[in-house]
Parts: sequence; C-alpha cells; structure tokens
Amino acid sequence: MTTLARDPSVRRRSATLSSPARRPRLDESLDRARFVRPVMPLWLAVLAAAAAGVALDAGFPDKGWWPFTLVGVAVVLVALIGRSWWQALLIGFVAGAVFWGVDIFWLTLYLGPVPWLGLAGFMGLYFAAGSLLIALVYRRADRAWPSRWGRLGVLPLVIAGLWILREGVSAVWPWGGFSWGRVAMSQSESPTSDLVAWVGISGLSFVLVWLVAFLVQVARESQLRPGIRVLTAGIAMAAVLAVPAWPAPAQGTSRIAAVQGNSDAGLFSQHSPGDILSDHVAGSLTLAGQDPDMVVWPENGSDLDPARYPYAAAALDEVSATLGGAPIIAGTIQVRGDKVYNTSLLWQDGRVQDFYDKRHPVPFAEWMPARDFFHALAPDLVDLVTRDYEFGSTDMTFDVNGIIAGISICFDITDDAVMRETTLEGAQVLLSQTNNADFGRTDENLQQLAIARLRAIELGRSVVNISTVGTSAIIAPDGSTIEEIPAYQPGTMLADVPLSTTLTPASVVGGQLEWLGAGFGLLGLAVALTARPLRPRHPRG
Repeated sequence: MTTLARDPSVRRRSATLSSPARRPRLDESLDRARFVRPVMPLWLAVLAAAAAGVALDAGFPDKGWWPFTLVGVAVVLVALIGRSWWQALLIGFVAGAVFWGVDIFWLTLYLGPVPWLGLAGFMGLYFAAGSLLIALVYRRADRAWPSRWGRLGVLPLVIAGLWILREGVSAVWPWGGFSWGRVAMSQSESPTSDLVAWVGISGLSFVLVWLVAFLVQVARESQLRPGIRVLTAGIAMAAVLAVPAWPAPAQGTSRIAAVQGNSDAGLFSQHSPGDILSDHVAGSLTLAGQDPDMVVWPENGSDLDPARYPYAAAALDEVSATLGGAPIIAGTIQVRGDKVYNTSLLWQDGRVQDFYDKRHPVPFAEWMPARDFFHALAPDLVDLVTRDYEFGSTDMTFDVNGIIAGISICFDITDDAVMRETTLEGAQVLLSQTNNADFGRTDENLQQLAIARLRAIELGRSVVNISTVGTSAIIAPDGSTIEEIPAYQPGTMLADVPLSTTLTPASVVGGQLEWLGAGFGLLGLAVALTARPLRPRHPRG
C-alpha cells in the first residue's frame, strides 16, 4: 500500500480522476445517459397520460382553467421521455383520445356515441403520431445536443415545432381537417392571450409548448445549480408574459345591432317554414328608433331564402324600413342550380346586394366525404346528412354603406387562413354568424366563443359573434366583452363597435410563422435521428 501510494504514475491517475477539470465531463456523461431512461414506469405513464387528457380539457370552457392545459402538456412530455416507439404511440393515443373524448362530448347530444367515438379516436391517432415524433427526439437528444446548454436552447424549440406540426396537419387534413382543441384555444382568458396578435393561433401554441418543454428540460438538467435553475426558469416565464399587448388602434366606430332569436334551429328540430325567420324579425323590431348602421342575424337566421321566397323578402324589408333603412346581414341556405350553399346575405333596398358562401363546411355534418364507403359502415348516421354543401369561393367581405365587414360562418372561425384573409381584404370589423342549436346547453358554444375572442385579439378587430341560441357577444379588439346575450335567451345587442384597418403582425406573417416553427421541428427531428452515438470519454493514463 505504501509503495503504491508513493508511485508517481498512480498519483497522477488519481489526481486526474479526481481533478475538478475531469469531474464535469464524467458528470455530463452520466447526465446524458440518464436522458434515455423513462422517468416513470409504463403503467404509470399510461395513467398519467389519461390524467393529462383531462387536464388538457380543463383549460377550455366551460371550466376555462387555462393553466391546466399547460400542466397537461407537461405531463404528456414527461411521460414520453425515454419511450420506445410503441410505448410512445400508446401514451399519445391515450392522452389524445381522453382529451378529445372529454372536450367534444357535446357531439353526443343529438348524434349519439358513434360519431363522438369515431372523431375522438381519429384525433387520438394524430396525437399518437405526434407523440411518437417527440419521443424519438427525446431518446436521441443526448446525441444531437450533447451539452446541457445545447439541449436547453434547441430541444424545447424542436418539441414545440413538432407539437404545432401535429396540430397544423390535423387542422387541415383530411377533408378540411378539424381545427378545434389546439393548445392556444384554451388561453382566451389567460395573460398569454396578448401574444396571439403577434404570432397567431399556431404561434401561441408554439410559444406555450416551448415554455413547458423548456421548464421540463430545466428540471432534468441536474448539473444546473439550484440558483441558476430558478433564475433560468423565471427568465423564460417572464419573457413570455412581458410581451406587450398589440395597441389595436381604432379608426372610428359603427353602430351595430345583432339579434339572437333563440330559435329551435337544430338539425332534427320540428318547426314550420318561416318560424326561425319570424323569431329574428320579432327580435329586430324591438330595436325601432335605435338607428343601427347594420343588423346582423346568425347563421340560418332566416330558414327561408329571401331571394326565392317573397314572404321572406317582405319580412326583411319591413325590418329594414322600421330601423331607418338599415342593411341586414342574414344567414340562410341557398340553392343555385343543383348546388346548395350555406350563405350569408347582405339585404338592402329590397334585394341581395352581396353574399358570402361558407368556406369551411364541416365534414360529416354539412357534407359527407366518401359517402358510399361510410354508408356501408353506418347507414343510419350517414343518411342524416341529406345534402352536401358546396365549399364557398366568394370574397369574404361586404361593403355595408362604406364599412367593410368581414364575414365568417360558424366553423370558419377556426380556420386560420380563412380568418387572416378577411383582414387582408380590408375588413374593419368581423361578423361571426353561427348556429349552435344542435349542441344544446353543452360546452360547444362557449368553446366557439373563446375562439372568437382570440380572433379579435389576433386580428385586431372587433368581433360580433351572433348565434341562434347563444352565447352571443360583441368583443372588442383587446378581447374584452362589449355586449353579451346569455345562451337560450332571446335578445339583441346594440353597441358603437370600434373599427380598425391596422394589420396585426399575426395577420401578415401568422402563416409563415407556423411553417417556420413546424419546419424547425422537422429539422430537429432529422438531426436527432441521424446523430451518431457519443463515444464515452476516458481519462488518459
């Protein structure tokens, strides 16, 4: 022992192994090895994924507990760390199917469980595919970005990019996609909602997922000193919250009235022709003497097309004359030749002055893709969709006595590209017409109202969200409520609504930012998949 201790070569090796210069390298190797191991056993990860699905939904109305959505994202990410491909698919599918199953349960009200289970399961498959990509990046992050600062700087950006890639693809494909339930759409009442004017809906999802992934990574980097860990996390959260609200300057106002008829306008409702029209005529006549610049009715606000039925035309003329000649923007169904359109009409001076056809008819509700195939699977359900609405190709604005109004019908409000187009066409105010009667007193109408509120902030425009049954509201460009009508109450709204022509950054570059974020995610995935395994570092003898 004494002889060995005196041996200079042994002393050099011992000094080398214990020197401060060497220890960090060994510690980093151990830290990197830890990143390829799961954080929790599979059974617990699956249970956590199910709980994450519930938490994700809790951020959306009617609960509206927006921090829970971020908690749900965090749990999903942690559950995916160190997973094999099949484990990642399982965890992702469970999280996605539970989230969608809870979030769109309103679909069962009139259509029963089959469409609900089908859509929730299909969206769960998308969630599973996105989770697989994220898990692959996590498993190879130590190869692609071997330093902790590289992982902190790049890995959360890649995770966020892959998350919005999955959201973006499912929002447009197949058959026009289903763009409900994105992370950003849970944040209409949160302090982060101001960001949407700068980066758009997809950009806000990217920022929020990045923040969660960054905080997860800060927690995982065990070599960070506690003070640095807390400081780094605090700076990241402060940076997200410090972005100022878009000023949304107003250029004048317009006195706009909107009418909620509380009409039984559901798919399976039983009513006589003209009943829905009469409900909105009666509500409009209560505005006599108020002299609005325009009157807005909801989607399907007239169940008789005034361009075809003289009775409906006379009714609209009566309303317009009673209200001082005010133009009426009314939703109706139009048949042109052998094609059917869900349409919004600008009625003035006894005729249709302009019209807009819905750009985004809802698949399996307003049109049936692959009708023969799905009819063989569920004939009774497919037969409920008796007509296929055409996809609109008109412009998206009306010139209402010099005021440029952007028009959207129901599901249009969820389509990023469609909504950006309205402001690029010069819209000074957005009129969002919808019919929520098929979904009763469920969360659906409040979820849609939350999307409309985000659109007001994103595009810097007031939004008149008017429904047959509610909840209807006039929303200012900063997201605040100017007027509101509760659900299932007839009523009217009348307000001097701010107008604007100033384009927000999101209006101009929102689509490019989505492509940039998703592209960065794919690039990071490619880097992770092609990175070579790291060779362990051995101290020289």
